[in-house]
Amino acid sequence: MEKYLELFIEEPSIRKLVVAVIGAFIIIVIKNLIRARLGKYIKDRSSSYKTKKAVNVVGYFAVVVFIMILYSDSLGGVTVVLGIAGAGIAFALQEIIVSIAGWVTILTSDIYKTGDRVLLGGIKGDVIDVGILRTTIMEIASWVDGDLYNGRIVRIGNSFVFKEPVYNYSSDFPFLWDQIKIPIKYGSDYKLARKILYDVAQEVVGNYSDEAKSYWDVMVKKYLIEDATTQPMVTMIANDNWVEFTLRFVVDYKRRVVVKDLLFTRILEKIENESKNIEMASATFELVEMPTIEVKTKL
Repeated sequence: MEKYLELFIEEPSIRKLVVAVIGAFIIIVIKNLIRARLGKYIKDRSSSYKTKKAVNVVGYFAVVVFIMILYSDSLGGVTVVLGIAGAGIAFALQEIIVSIAGWVTILTSDIYKTGDRVLLGGIKGDVIDVGILRTTIMEIASWVDGDLYNGRIVRIGNSFVFKEPVYNYSSDFPFLWDQIKIPIKYGSDYKLARKILYDVAQEVVGNYSDEAKSYWDVMVKKYLIEDATTQPMVTMIANDNWVEFTLRFVVDYKRRVVVKDLLFTRILEKIENESKNIEMASATFELVEMPTIEVKTKL
């Protein structure tokens, strides 16, 4: 034991190694204690997630800085070599460096956060994790109709936030404007058809309209944007085949498929009850005149 103690006292390299291990261990323990206690003080899941990620990075960075300070007297002779090597490494790892810069940008801005629905790098889905290098998305659509998960998990480099537009479906305004089209036969009661569509919209999405209004008021104050209406709107056009009604409405970004199903169900029920006054149109063809046919026979 005395031999090892003397070796520890006489050999600076061994002392530094022991101090480095003990110091790194203490820093990591402190980091883990801070992460464990964050849940008691930060109730919001998104903020807690971001803070834990930041604590992790700061902890490991502190370990690196501590070791560099500890061995600073041994690094003086290799500064030039490290500088040249660092430049080469930076060029080779530029995509990784940009991804890390993208991660910092995501955490410090409102581009998107976990839980948001985004279209990023051509992939549409819900953000389920934001890592240092990649964002993980649970994909929707693709071969599945509507805004439903297809079961595929996609990881996209954070560098995409600098290269391509980021479409966020749920950041400041967690609603979308959507619409459905209803073809009505000529000669139907158009006023009644318009009333049916509007009444059904108020019944199914009326609550969304009122809730969306409060969010939109905040948007108008925050951005230079017009004060658009969030109430359902019914418009009509006439074409060669039928009168087409368009119902435009506001809906929660995660309930588009469900809401459309409810709207079509209620509209069809009410139109069928008014079958004497309103008829749905369809793409049918009617022959109004037969052309003259000449038949020649050979005797």
